[in-house]
Amino acid sequence: RQKLCSVDLLSSKMGQNRQEHHTDLYQGDELIIRRGQTFQIELELNRPFNADNDKLHLDLRTGPLPMVSKGTHVIVPLVDHLEDERWEAKIVEKNVNKIKLSVNSPASAVIGLYGVTVTTSSSKDEAATTHNSSKNIVMLFNPWCEEDVVFLDDEEERKEYVLNDIGRIYYGTEKQIGARTWNFGQFHEGILEACLFILEKSDMPPSGRGDPVNVVRVISAMINAQDDFGVLVGNWSGDYSDGVSPSAWSSSVEILRKYLSSNGTPVSYGQCWVFSGITTTVLRCLGIPARSVTNFQSAHDTDVSLTTDVYFDENMKLIDYLNSDSVWNFHVWNDCWMARPDLPPGLGGWQAVDSTPQETSQGTFRCGPASVNAIRSGQVYLKHDTPFVFAEVNSDKIYWQRKLDGTFCQIQSEKKAVGHCISTKAVGSDERADITHLYKHQEGSEEERIAVETASRYGSKPDVYSSAMAEDVCVEVKMEGEGPMMGADAQLSILVKNLSSQPRRTTLHSQVAVMYYTGVLKGTIKKEQMHVELLPNEGRLSTKL
Repeated sequence: RQKLCSVDLLSSKMGQNRQEHHTDLYQGDELIIRRGQTFQIELELNRPFNADNDKLHLDLRTGPLPMVSKGTHVIVPLVDHLEDERWEAKIVEKNVNKIKLSVNSPASAVIGLYGVTVTTSSSKDEAATTHNSSKNIVMLFNPWCEEDVVFLDDEEERKEYVLNDIGRIYYGTEKQIGARTWNFGQFHEGILEACLFILEKSDMPPSGRGDPVNVVRVISAMINAQDDFGVLVGNWSGDYSDGVSPSAWSSSVEILRKYLSSNGTPVSYGQCWVFSGITTTVLRCLGIPARSVTNFQSAHDTDVSLTTDVYFDENMKLIDYLNSDSVWNFHVWNDCWMARPDLPPGLGGWQAVDSTPQETSQGTFRCGPASVNAIRSGQVYLKHDTPFVFAEVNSDKIYWQRKLDGTFCQIQSEKKAVGHCISTKAVGSDERADITHLYKHQEGSEEERIAVETASRYGSKPDVYSSAMAEDVCVEVKMEGEGPMMGADAQLSILVKNLSSQPRRTTLHSQVAVMYYTGVLKGTIKKEQMHVELLPNEGRLSTKL
């Protein structure tokens, strides 16, 4: 009677499987492999295998309720020739009672933890015997496989965006860009386990884990603690006494380990760069190419108008309760790389995903993946959450004044106030790479204007660009040298310039306020108004503050 004595998944870090699948950096001795690529296992039987009489197949199961129809219970048949894009196994070596199988998986396979069972029988009507492997298989996305949706065809980029476990995250202001080194640590002990735990805790059925668009969307919700007891609690209050201050973290590893060891208790506290650092870790760990991206002068559009709106009353006083849109000094999110078969052609490549809880998307705090190409061209009707990311990088800042009848009219618009110096760490070095051109056309170019106007047509204020407005008096705030430094007085002057060939009488309203980097105003320091009369084409330096 045919009997299986042992199953060896050949999972050693230095072995052929882990080396060929680029998973030799992970800790742990499970068989960690990537989909769409063959791997080998070794079986020992109680007698030599006879291909004419003996039968054999593998069962791989993932999730709480494995089903063949959902791709979560896979039956792997023994075949004579391996063909691409399907689950199958072939005997490649026989040695007395041992046989070595080469097993192939499709590039669309569900990722995650699989239990392995081997079933053998002989044709002489005897009952089949099954043997459960003591070790599991962990299946990951495969950026090295052309058929995988996450395929990235540049080896240097794969080394950076999948295999590099250290990086840099940018912060500060566009005039003074700071960089902090971040330990992504995706290969550290327990991190892969934590990433699989996060997927398990989400309400995504295991059958959905084959689609990276789906996986990324779920991860963007699970990294923040809002709604779903995700990994990290956001806190912008300044009081972190019952947790860790967001600026004290420099690594994703402790946070993910803590989340796993506490069985999913959210960790306190994080702000945007911490959410982004963890997202890079989780995506790289699962095999999705990813990077942390910082946007300076980042808008937060709360009403899907695709514009950043500032409201004044009849006397040019800010109307606080209406001014919920804000511009943050900087905001950090992520790009991840994948094709988008769910969108029209040309929209694959980098996708923006943001795990910082800012606005809900379909009822949950998550954002993305939004095609960066779609953001660039203003195609905000393409999913997911493209309008929100578009507004962060390319909305116009529009000033409205309340009239006596209670309606508002547009009094000024700034077309270049938002989305500067979009930054990420360069491939293969610690330099800063400016990727603003990927997110938006050259400021002021015709393509950029078309993108902004296309986008706003799909927002909640579609007519904002249809009203003509005289804009022949411009205002510019000038600063001495590098701009204000910590602890020093700020010297700034306001230049008012008449661009028309007619004289103009204007009123200049100026207000100086303290503002957090998130764009939240703390308090007004100085406020004044003055009348300025300008001759044709005259510029006047009106005041020093």
